[in-house]
Amino acid sequence: MEDVPTPALAPNASAEPPPYPQMVDDGVFYPCSDGRPMAENMWQAEAIMAAAGDIRVARPQALVAADILVYPEQGNPRVNIAPDVLVAFGLGHHKRSSYLVWREGKPPDWVLEVASPSTASRDLEIKRRRYAEMGVTEYWLFDPTEKLFRRRGEAQLQGYALAAGRYQPLPAMAAGGMAMIRSDVLRLGLRAENELIRLRDLETGKDVLHRDEAEADRARETALRRAADARVAEADARVAELEALLQRQREESHGNRT
Repeated sequence: MEDVPTPALAPNASAEPPPYPQMVDDGVFYPCSDGRPMAENMWQAEAIMAAAGDIRVARPQALVAADILVYPEQGNPRVNIAPDVLVAFGLGHHKRSSYLVWREGKPPDWVLEVASPSTASRDLEIKRRRYAEMGVTEYWLFDPTEKLFRRRGEAQLQGYALAAGRYQPLPAMAAGGMAMIRSDVLRLGLRAENELIRLRDLETGKDVLHRDEAEADRARETALRRAADARVAEADARVAELEALLQRQREESHGNRT
C-alpha cells in the first residue's frame, strides 16, 4: 500500500510524537491533525469551547468533541472533515485521536460549525453537502459576530435536519418568551445570545449555564452557605453564653441562700 503523507507541522510545532494513541486501522494511518488551528480568532474559539462545554453539561451521556478529524471512508485517510463540535450518542466516553465512522458504527449525530471569515462560505455550502452525504442527522451553523451571515441574508444561528438525503431548515419556536430552535437530537432549545449559543432544557424550562456563570453560581452558593454557617455558629455561641450566665446566676443564688 502506498504510504500516506503526514500533515505538515505547524510553525514551531514539535517533531516529537504526540503522547496519545494514533489511529491505525488495518495498517492504514489516520492522522489526528490536519495542521490547521482550531479557530482563527477569539470569537470563534470561545463560541466553540462554550458550545462543547455546555452540551457536555446538558447531555453527559453523549460523546462531545471539538475539532476532531472525522474519517468517513475506510482505507481513505485523504477524505476527512473536522467539525468544530460533534456529538454522538451511544458510543462511550473514551478519548479518541480521531473519529473513524466505520469503527464507531455510525457518523456523528449532530455537528456544529462556527463561522470565521475564511470558513463562512464553506460552512454554508461545501460542508453542508458533505455532512448530508455522511448521514449526520443535524447540522448547525453559528456566526458569533453576526456580520458574516448577515451579508448573505442568513440568520446568526441556523439548524438543519436531514430528510431524504438533504438538509431542511429547522423552524424557530417560542419557549419561555424567547425565540429559539429545537434540536430533536440534543432534545434542547438553542438560541443565539450575543457571541455565544445558549442552550435551554425544554423539560425544565431552564437555561444551561455557561462555565463562568456556573462557577459564579457555585461561588455565590458557597458564600451564602458560609454566611449561614457563621450565623448558626454565632447563634450557638450566644446560646452557650446565655446558658453559662444563667448557670452562674443559679450558683450565686444558691450560695446566697446558704
